[in-house]
Formats: sequence, C-alpha cells, structure tokens
Amino acid sequence: MLFDRMDPEMVRAMIETLPAEITVIDANDEVVGWNKGEDRVFRRPLTAMGMNFRQCHPETSLPLVERIVGEMKAGKRDKATFWIDLEVVKGQPKHKMFIEFYALRDAAGKYLGCMEFTQDVQAIRELQGQKRLMD
Repeated sequence: MLFDRMDPEMVRAMIETLPAEITVIDANDEVVGWNKGEDRVFRRPLTAMGMNFRQCHPETSLPLVERIVGEMKAGKRDKATFWIDLEVVKGQPKHKMFIEFYALRDAAGKYLGCMEFTQDVQAIRELQGQKRLMD
C-alpha cells in the first residue's frame, strides 16, 4: 500500500480534508466512523457510533441500502451510485447530492464493511469555461 508511511494523524487529516462526507460500517453492519462532524449535511450524532446502520437510515431508503449491503457481503456488488436533490440551506435552491456506496475488502476479497461517500456536486455541475491552475 502506498500509504504505509502515513501516521494515523495524517490519515485523519486527509480524510477530514476530503470534499465529501464519509461514513463507514464494519462487516457486522455497525457504524464505526465518519468524518466532518458538525459540518455534515447528513449529520451523525455521537450515539450513532456502534449502532447498526439500519437505525441510521430513513425508512424510505432503508430497503435499498439493505439490498446494496447484502449484495456487497455476498460478493455480487462492489459499488452503488445514485444522486438526489436536497435542500442544504433552508429556503435556498436544492443541491445535487452524489452518493456512492463502496464495498471495503481485504487483499483476498473478504468483505470488511462498506463506505458511504456523499458529495455536494452542485458547484461542480455549474462550472463553465476553464480556470487554469494559477488563475
């Protein structure tokens, strides 16, 4: 692995700096970590740590999330991608939220858990023209 020389503090800083919200569950379906703390669109209270992910998802999306995780555990899927429109700031236009689920596997392919990766892509969708590195 190319990150072997990074100490845990550098890995933490890297994960917190990513322009996305990440939530990780383990092979037992328990929430084991997330980034961005209070700055998240999909907030996670500290009491969510160690909870089964089923207790953290809205009932409307839960059957789909359960199916995705089940397929990942069975080795039938490694990734699921979808997007939604969400009001990020009350009274403001909705933002396009891009959400991906990734199976986390060891070197032998054994399922270790799942990572939910959520990114507000509204500003990216509105890009026009070019902006060069030093502009």
